[in-house]
Amino acid sequence: MKRIILFAVALLMMSPVVMAKRKKAPSPTEAHIVWLTMDELQVKMKEKPKRVYMDMYTDWCGWCKKMEATTFSNPDVIKYMNENFYCVRFNCERKDTFRFMGKEYYFDPAKKTNTLAADLMRGQMSYPTSVFMEPYYQNPMPVPGYQDVRGMELLVRFYCEVSVKNQQQWEAYQKSFKPTWAGSSEPITPPAGH
Repeated sequence: MKRIILFAVALLMMSPVVMAKRKKAPSPTEAHIVWLTMDELQVKMKEKPKRVYMDMYTDWCGWCKKMEATTFSNPDVIKYMNENFYCVRFNCERKDTFRFMGKEYYFDPAKKTNTLAADLMRGQMSYPTSVFMEPYYQNPMPVPGYQDVRGMELLVRFYCEVSVKNQQQWEAYQKSFKPTWAGSSEPITPPAGH
């Protein structure tokens, strides 16, 4: 009888441990934005075409760091970005040479930037810049400046749900837009050092 009681007690004590181990890890849509490398992006695009979002940043940019710490850590932003885009964080001052879309890109010391950044941002080097692209890297649309949660929700919802090609629709959409994501009404405070 003692063995049965000990066995039952041991089972009861182990069940929380077993249940804790069975608890699912957060999915990518819950934990963080899935940031791809340029190579990973090209592989994923061949497997399953999808829109692309590129966060164009530099290591020294305070607003870039603030956007990473606030906007990109918001659960609603994370979920929407992972569901609707392949996302890439691109350091505009990276020094290596690589191939993308069949073309070679490199660091241009005269412009102090990578040539892909200069191409996608149309030579208007402002950090951070959000670049949106249709599948197969079509119609890159750079949007310069820091985006808080509300600004990001406005941009990505318009881009995915309405149309990026009609300026009149943008103006009407912007006027009637009602943010729904958590944190979209928080005040914007400058990053440290600004």
